[in-house]
Amino acid sequence: MTDARFTSGDDAALVITGTGPAPASLEARGPRAHVVADVTSDGDVWRASVPLSAARWGGPELPLPSGEYEIAAVTSSGSGATGLDLPDAPLAQLGGLRAQVHDGALRIGPPIDPAYDSGEGQDALERRYALRTGALEDAVFFESFYGRNASCNPLAIDRELAARVPGITRYWSVVDLSVEVPDGAVPVVEGSPDWWRARAVSRLLVVNDWLRRRFVRRRGQVVLQTWHGTPLKRLALHRPGFDPRRAVAVLRESRRWDVLLAQNPYAAGILSKAYAFGRRPVWVEGYPRNDVLVTGDDGDVRRALGIGPDERVLLYAPTWRDDRTEIVDYVDPASLAVDADAVVLVRGHSRTLLPGRDAVGPRVIDVTGYPDTSRLLLAADALITDYSSVMFDFSVTGKPMYFLVPDLERYRGELRGFYFDLAARAPGPLVRSQEELVDALAADAGSHAHAYELWRARFNAREDGHSAERVVARILDQGFIPRS
Repeated sequence: MTDARFTSGDDAALVITGTGPAPASLEARGPRAHVVADVTSDGDVWRASVPLSAARWGGPELPLPSGEYEIAAVTSSGSGATGLDLPDAPLAQLGGLRAQVHDGALRIGPPIDPAYDSGEGQDALERRYALRTGALEDAVFFESFYGRNASCNPLAIDRELAARVPGITRYWSVVDLSVEVPDGAVPVVEGSPDWWRARAVSRLLVVNDWLRRRFVRRRGQVVLQTWHGTPLKRLALHRPGFDPRRAVAVLRESRRWDVLLAQNPYAAGILSKAYAFGRRPVWVEGYPRNDVLVTGDDGDVRRALGIGPDERVLLYAPTWRDDRTEIVDYVDPASLAVDADAVVLVRGHSRTLLPGRDAVGPRVIDVTGYPDTSRLLLAADALITDYSSVMFDFSVTGKPMYFLVPDLERYRGELRGFYFDLAARAPGPLVRSQEELVDALAADAGSHAHAYELWRARFNAREDGHSAERVVARILDQGFIPRS
C-alpha cells in the first residue's frame, strides 16, 4: 500500500510512503528527463521524496519538463524496476510547476494559474493584450522554436545585446520553467499574464519561427524574424500542392515581420519568395548562431555530456517528417556506436522533442533536449543528417558530413520537394542504409573535398564569427532599441 502527497517550497517534491519491503530507490521517468529518489525505512514503513527538479547537461537545477512520468521502484538487486500503483494526488501549484498524480502517473505542467489555463481565461488575457495602451518599454522579447528552448539565432543575438546594451530588459518566451534562459534574462511562460504583457510592451521581438496566437503590433514595435536555417526542402508557399488555407496563413504570418535575417544570398531569395516578403529588408549577415563554430571550444560541451577529449563523436541529426511525429528510425544508434567505435549523439528535430522519447544504449546520448544545437555541432567530429538545414551550419566547421537518405525519392517527390539537387551538390556521400553509412565512415572523405569547397563558398561566405555583432549593430543603428 502506498500514499502520495506533494511538498512545496524551494525543494518541491512528491513524497511517497509505503508499507512492506522497501525498494532500493524510486525513479520518475519521463520521455526527456528522469530523477531518482533514495528510500528510507523505519520498520515496515518506507518513505521517498521524489524531487520535481533536475540539473541537466551541467546546467542549473530547474523544474522538470512538462509531461507524464512513470514512478518506478528499483530493486536492491538491480534486476530492474517496476511501476508503483500510486493513489491520486490533487493538482498542486508548486512555484515553478504544477503537479498531480492521476491514474498512477505523475503529471507535470507549466506554472500557469488555473484561472487562466482555460479557453475562457486565455480569451480574457488576449483581449487585454489587444487593447493595451501606454508606452513601450526598453525591452526585447525572444522566442526560439516556440519556447521549447533558448537557442539558435535569438540566443546569439541575446548574448551580444546583453554585452552591448546591458540595461535592456530581455524577456524569453518558454513553454515552462524547465527551459534555461540566458543570464540576466526574464523567463515568461507562454500563455501566462506575464507572457502576454511582455509581448505587448517590448520594443523588439526576435523570433526564429512563426509568431503564434494573436499578434497586435503596437506603434513602434518591430519584429525581427531570424528564421532557423537555409532551406533545402520547399517551404511555405513553395510546398507541394496548393492549399488556400496554408497560403492565407503564410501571408498573414509574413506580414507580421519587419526584417528577415538570412544566412546567405541563396537563402534570402528563397525565404523572400516563399513567404511573400516583398520589398521589406532582408539582412544577409551569416547566422549569429554559427559564430561559436568559428570562435568556440568544444571542451565544455564534451565535459557536460561526459565524453572524453579523444573519443570520436558522431552526431545524428535528421529533420522531421510531415507524416510522423517522432524521429525517423533509420539508425540503430547502439549498433552504430559499436561499428564506428564512436559516441553517437542523437538529435531529433525540435518538432520531435515533445512527442518523442530519448534514445538509449551504450555510448549513445540523446541530445534532443540539449538547449543549443550549435554547441553540439562544435563537439561533433562528423555529422550524419538527411535533408536538415543543419548541413548548412555544420559546413562552417569543415568537418565531414554524411547523408543517410533511404527515403530520398519519397521525400523529394511527395512530402516536401527540394530547391536543388542534393545528390549533385552534397559535400559528402549519400547512403541508403546503416551498412552503407558504416562503410562511408570508414572510407577516405577526401573524394568530396571539391564539392565541400564549392558548398562553403556558396553558403558560408559570411560565417566569420562576427554575425551577431553585425546584426546587433544594425538593430542599434536602425533605432529598434535605444543604445543606452
